[in-house]
Amino acid sequence: MVGRLAGKSAVVTAAGQGIGRAIAEAFLAEGARVLATDLDAGKLDGLAGAVTAPLDVRSDEAVAAFARGAGPVDILVNAAGFVHHGTVLDCTDAEWDFAFDLNVKSMHRTIRTFLPGMLERGSGSIVNIASAVSTLAAAPNRYVYAATKAAVIGLTMAVARDFIRQGVRANAICPGTIQSPSLDERIVALAASTGTTEAEARQAFVDRQPMGRLGTPEEVAALAVYLASDESRFTTGHTHLVDGGFAL
Repeated sequence: MVGRLAGKSAVVTAAGQGIGRAIAEAFLAEGARVLATDLDAGKLDGLAGAVTAPLDVRSDEAVAAFARGAGPVDILVNAAGFVHHGTVLDCTDAEWDFAFDLNVKSMHRTIRTFLPGMLERGSGSIVNIASAVSTLAAAPNRYVYAATKAAVIGLTMAVARDFIRQGVRANAICPGTIQSPSLDERIVALAASTGTTEAEARQAFVDRQPMGRLGTPEEVAALAVYLASDESRFTTGHTHLVDGGFAL
């Protein structure tokens, strides 16, 4: 089935790589007008058919300026995020503040900015990328990351409940371990810190997935298409796992 998002306009943050890029590409394939953003505009090269723009989601002013140029949208996908490595003993106040600003407050900024237009038209779908590592499952050395993703789930549920009678839906996608450039960077760092090879570090990530493999960005994007489309118009305020059984 094609054209599931025909006639809809979508903003996707962190669309330069990984999950965000796969979602932008899937939305384009389903007929949406896609406004793809990333802090590094160079990563948006090759997104044929998308309107691309640099965007720092940690800046109120930048988000507001971008929204003025974007106009009303039907779909908002918040995919920007950062994975901090460590326990509570490894997390400085600065790292805590950065993680919450990027992983949580950025969504507050974009939702606060684009929601009024959705309410004016009486429809809209907000899709926030959370994580299986949140209120749903624990993983070692993911202290502040888990805290931020738990907050994303709470934020999503609150928005869904507040506007449930006004045509706007909000859902959270909770991925497990997904193959991405971000994961590759974490594998390199893990190998360096533990004295193992990169192959061994990668296998450790694979081994913690009950299915015995990593997920793909495209598998997450398929769920995002469903939640953005009218097929899910009776679905709001929920966490949707695409985690290969990680949270079992």
